[in-house]
Amino acid sequence: MSIEQQLLARSEHSCELCKATANLDLHAVAPYEADSAEHCALLCTTCQQELDTPQDQNHWRCLNDSMWSTEPAVQVLAWRTLKKLSGEGWAQDLLDMLYLPPEVQEWAEIGFSEPEEDEGEALLDSNGVRLQTGDSVTIIKDLDVKGAGFIAKRGTTVKNISLNASLAGHIGGRVNGVQIQLAVQFLKKV
Repeated sequence: MSIEQQLLARSEHSCELCKATANLDLHAVAPYEADSAEHCALLCTTCQQELDTPQDQNHWRCLNDSMWSTEPAVQVLAWRTLKKLSGEGWAQDLLDMLYLPPEVQEWAEIGFSEPEEDEGEALLDSNGVRLQTGDSVTIIKDLDVKGAGFIAKRGTTVKNISLNASLAGHIGGRVNGVQIQLAVQFLKKV
């Protein structure tokens, strides 16, 4: 029986990450080659295209189920993808729940490459979630806005933030129609 036939039988003819049934292909899990079914997973085209740089975060919510696979290759792919998405609260929660046996954890870390960091230091909200330009945040404490004559109220949502704030540890955003700088420790990503 070929490796692909073994994978089709193991996966019941569906993607081992998202359970899609169309356009399935063998994927060797680095650093291994496609030398055995133990080192491979059967993935759909979408999963294969998104694996290196996950873009469609909603697609990867499928990892909530597939991370519990008994197959080490699938566990490794789930761990690596969740690690790349760990700036998202739901992905970090899943990653915190995921336990890999030591040998599988070692395999996951050997072939894993961190996504390239943006220029500058990462800004984290009050919960430790990474903020990115364009995100929406909620203010978690009433803040006196100096020079503007108003208080930015707790619960206010600030949309489309910018990270190129002139102050370290701050983001730029518009509150009450005024562009202001907000300290990240008083914000929570929406």
